[in-house]
Amino acid sequence: MAVIVDGKEVAKKTREGLKKDVEELKQKGITPKLTVIMVGDNQASKVYIKQKSKACNDVGVEYEEYFLGTETTQKELLDLIDKLNHDKSVNGILLQSPLPAHLDINEAFRAIDYRKDVDGFHPMNVGKLVLGQDTFVSCTPYGIMRLFEEYKIDLCGKNVVIIGRSNIVGKPLVQCCLNNNATVTVCHSKTKDVKEVAKNADVVVVAIGKPNFVKSDMIKENAVVIDVGINRLDTGKLVGDVDFETVSKKASYITPVPGGVGPMTVAMLMNNVVKAAKQQNK
Repeated sequence: MAVIVDGKEVAKKTREGLKKDVEELKQKGITPKLTVIMVGDNQASKVYIKQKSKACNDVGVEYEEYFLGTETTQKELLDLIDKLNHDKSVNGILLQSPLPAHLDINEAFRAIDYRKDVDGFHPMNVGKLVLGQDTFVSCTPYGIMRLFEEYKIDLCGKNVVIIGRSNIVGKPLVQCCLNNNATVTVCHSKTKDVKEVAKNADVVVVAIGKPNFVKSDMIKENAVVIDVGINRLDTGKLVGDVDFETVSKKASYITPVPGGVGPMTVAMLMNNVVKAAKQQNK
């Protein structure tokens, strides 16, 4: 039976450490500050923003939000980003995705000062990650790496299969694993036989948004399984991309949904905001 990787507990531990960092910064007259921009009326985004606001409150980070209407123009969005770039009191800027269809999210990400890009989406930070340099790492992959560290799961020389190639999870996670000397294979919607590829992996990470996609016949005995998916079934139950019941009997470590990777994403965002505050106030 697999060890259940407790993301809630590790996130709590991470936040406790950050509280001390924030206290030390405040004694020097520095209060880390995160500003979140949301455009439109996406209900899921509102839930995520509430979690971020709560985490800021918990850690002692100042929090500010801008809710912009669905009809907001690209220029209005870019003007706001520019204003925040020049505001010395703001250490981190987070643009909540998705944006309404008429807005160009990539241009908006590029407009954020890379030194305040606590989501790790700016091309400069993505490039630094590829080169193995110190940078802001996208929060979900960063959270997964923190879980590996906490549970002493060494990636060196291991075969890692990542199912899903999104810019938010899959692609940055490839780099994180490579930087830790893993051999990485990425599966996606055009991969011929995902099951065959996944069966050879020491570590399987899945982030595709398909409920219970990974079954026990897709993993080898004692594989480490990280489930990034979060899907709501018609019954209202939340499940991941992994069939937890069967896979947990075969894996060595597994993340639950909810309570696995999710809490880590928000904890690592706090980590990035505190890091940004330190760097900007050297």
